[in-house]
Amino acid sequence: MGKFDWKKYLIVFLITALIFSTAIYLSNLASEKRLDEIKSIEDKIAIDILSSETQFNLLAESSCEDLNNPGLSADLNSLAEKLSFEEDKLGSDNQEVIGLKRYYSVLEIKDYLLVKKISEKCHVKPLTVLYFYSNAGDCSECERMGYILTYLRDEYPELRVYSFDYNLDLSTLKTLLSVFKLERKLPAVVVNSTPYYGFKSIEEFEKIMPELKTLKNQAASSSTTTSTKSK
Repeated sequence: MGKFDWKKYLIVFLITALIFSTAIYLSNLASEKRLDEIKSIEDKIAIDILSSETQFNLLAESSCEDLNNPGLSADLNSLAEKLSFEEDKLGSDNQEVIGLKRYYSVLEIKDYLLVKKISEKCHVKPLTVLYFYSNAGDCSECERMGYILTYLRDEYPELRVYSFDYNLDLSTLKTLLSVFKLERKLPAVVVNSTPYYGFKSIEEFEKIMPELKTLKNQAASSSTTTSTKSK
């Protein structure tokens, strides 16, 4: 039986440990970079909301034609996707992720109130959905409902979808739940101040929000007109 080569195995162990440590370091570095990116987006949205609120106050006596839509939906959607990715990777109980979600939820509520305020001034009906979910393993249809709302949001740019973790410990969110007297039957959505519980298909959403069909018909009509003119 040959002599056990401790030196050889020690070198292999050290190399393996070095590779493993480097992989962990790079993974953590990437996560920190993504979290910093999320914070940067949140700061941008916060400034944009403040700017829009100031604009609304400045134009309070002006025509609605002069009042631009806040236009934060794309940034909020981008932020939601990044937060969802980090939550899946780091876990829903990660304190940094929870902190970012709390801030994100406040930004959503501020944007929702601003859109409502502008809509009242200009006598238009906002197209919004408040979506309440849970990722604590107690909502089997929440993920599927999220896919439906993402599809609708992409299909109808005019639609604003605000997503909230029902379990998030946030006083502002609790007030929102109280305002709509929302029960803990998830998934749940609020459309035109009316709560709807359980999974909803695309067809069901079109019944709840007939404005979606109007937008679809307008888009089809516009497409037909453009096609006719190009011939």
